[in-house]
Parts: sequence; C-alpha cells; structure tokens
Amino acid sequence: METAHPGYIEDKEDLKKRLRRVAGQVNGIERMVEEERYCIDILTQISAIRSALDRVAIAVLDDHARHCVVDAAAGQRDERTTEMMDAVARLLKSR
Repeated sequence: METAHPGYIEDKEDLKKRLRRVAGQVNGIERMVEEERYCIDILTQISAIRSALDRVAIAVLDDHARHCVVDAAAGQRDERTTEMMDAVARLLKSR
C-alpha cells in the first residue's frame, strides 16, 4: 500500500520555515564573503548551517520512520527500512 502523501506532510510548514532560515543564513555568508569578513566568522556560520540542515534531516527521517515505514504494508516494511537506513548512511557519510 503506497502512502498518499509524504510522512512530513503534517510538519511541512515547519520544515519550510526552517529551510527559509537556512537559505537566509547562506545568503548571509555570501554577504560576509562580499564584505571580506574574518574567515573564522564565515566558518562559524557554515557550521551553524550544517547543524540546521541536520535538524531538518532528522525531522524528515523521523516522519519517514513513523509514517512511511511503520504504516507500510507488512510486505513493504523491510524494503522501506532498508531504504531509510541507506539514507541514514548517506547522511552520515556526507559528514
């Protein structure tokens, strides 16, 4: 049984708000580079962006586990779990 919508649908507005904040932070770094700001200040902001994106990823992963895996038809749970764990591995590898 396929889900009618993504697991994060109920948190969609919160996720969009978080992503807009991240976009604003990226734009801020661009301004910092343009203004030739101190390197460590730029690196600090990059670290903050990574943390913010990690929080978005965890929220999406949590919704996926609770909705797409748990609510999957019995025959799809193993496939969905494998898919989820592959995504976690990619997230960890990118760090």
